[in-house]
Amino acid sequence: MAEIVTLTVAEVIEETADARSIVFEVPDEFTYSPGQFLTLRIPSDRTGSVARCYSLSSAPHEGRVQVTVKRTADGYGSNWVCDELKEGVTIETLRPSGTFTPSSLDKDFLLFAAGSGITPVMSILKAALEKGHGRIVLVYANRDEQSVIFARELRELACDRLTVVHWLESLQGLPATKALQGFTKPYPGYEAFICGPAPFMTAAQEALRELGFPHQKVHVEKFHSLTGNPFEDKPEPEDSGGETTTLTVDLDGETRQVTWPRQRKLLDHLLAEGFDAPYSCREGQCSACACRIVSGEVKMLNNEVLDAEDIAEGIVLACQSVPLTDDVSVTYE
Repeated sequence: MAEIVTLTVAEVIEETADARSIVFEVPDEFTYSPGQFLTLRIPSDRTGSVARCYSLSSAPHEGRVQVTVKRTADGYGSNWVCDELKEGVTIETLRPSGTFTPSSLDKDFLLFAAGSGITPVMSILKAALEKGHGRIVLVYANRDEQSVIFARELRELACDRLTVVHWLESLQGLPATKALQGFTKPYPGYEAFICGPAPFMTAAQEALRELGFPHQKVHVEKFHSLTGNPFEDKPEPEDSGGETTTLTVDLDGETRQVTWPRQRKLLDHLLAEGFDAPYSCREGQCSACACRIVSGEVKMLNNEVLDAEDIAEGIVLACQSVPLTDDVSVTYE
């Protein structure tokens, strides 16, 4: 079962009419990387609880843990968080997860965000301003001026290293690929991060692709509604004594070799063997468990987040991967 942390709400900040930032007291030894998310356990009368993922909008150097949540019309989780989380209330979460985070903060960044997609992007932006030395360009799309989350904070962060371009649908219409290319063209070689509604992310990706940005410099955050609940114990599959694979794992600077039953998913086996492997949804609906195949071959049973280029580079979801060859080597580096 996942490691569960109990957080206490320290403050609730009204960002816009339908968005709240929830600031938690920082527990001991609680660490995260800019751009990661928390998986919160939301109470439910029907199922006991449901799991929902919300990005951290704080940066590690700020000494705070903060998620920002925007209400959606039929969003059970978002409405519960905005209505019920008040100062002093406690809630359970998994440890921070996600791979939408820079390998180094000392780069030039081209950031694309739309609506509540600003949440992880804001974490990266603040961390890069504080810890890096490169330039940062943010293209931020919203419905209108009143819906701009972090408007005041972005004004306060203004400096010669930061350029913020606001796109308001009420004035300029929906952002299209050609328009985004115009903002993007002056910044070749920058590291790009994209988060927002699917049409916006597609337009931004196409803009970067047509301008020749290499795939490895374009990072996209994809979220899907979780169908499973990672807070609940999952029974380990019985070892039927069938075929096995020799598995070599590079994780947290340590390399280990174990025997891997062919019928067992990679993540399930790593956890059973005592590895501290990252994960969140266990359903192939987020990228928290992503790793790279160095050698050998696996089959993914479900994949809702990796694209063809990711897979071509050997990236797989550990929670959905079973072995196909006698030897498999994976790395989390």
